Amino acid sequence: MTNIKIAKNTLVSQKPGNIVSDMDGEKVMLSIQSSKYFNLGEIGGEIWGLIKEPTSIHNLVKTIQSQYDVDQDECEQQVTAFLNQLIEEELIIVEGNGK
Repeated sequence: MTNIKIAKNTLVSQKPGNIVSDMDGEKVMLSIQSSKYFNLGEIGGEIWGLIKEPTSIHNLVKTIQSQYDVDQDECEQQVTAFLNQLIEEELIIVEGNGK
């Protein structure tokens, strides 16, 4: 189990080696490394697109919050939970974690 603490200033980006496809408005991904399929969903797919280049958690939350009617705390919790799942599956790179 990966135990990385992420904070608002943590930078996250896609780890290379994943194939992502659009299926009826939701993103699905095949991890070449683990040979697993993942359904990122609509918002998860948006987050995946936003982390093509290193991006801070703060910027992700602001962008998602501007697109959806969600308060900041809820958005931050949900984005962080999603990113933690991606970390667990070793699908993203984490830089400058807030330890």
